Amino acid sequence: MNMIECIGTNAGLVWNTLNESGRLNVKDLKKATKIKAEKDVYAALGWLAKEGKVRFEEKGIDLFVSLQ
Repeated sequence: MNMIECIGTNAGLVWNTLNESGRLNVKDLKKATKIKAEKDVYAALGWLAKEGKVRFEEKGIDLFVSLQ
C-alpha cells in the first residue's frame, strides 16, 4: 500500500472512531484507532480537515477532535 492509500485508510479509521465515540483528544484517538504512529494520525486528520469533516478544539496542551 502506498502512502496516499495508507493515509486514506487511516482517515477512514479516524472518521469511524469519531463517529462512534464523539470528541476525543489525539492521544485517545490514536489508541482507539490502533494507528501505530502519531504522525499517521495527524496525516489522517489533515485529510479529513481538508474535506471539512472534522473540527479541532485546543484545551490547554490537549487537542480535541470531533466530526463536523
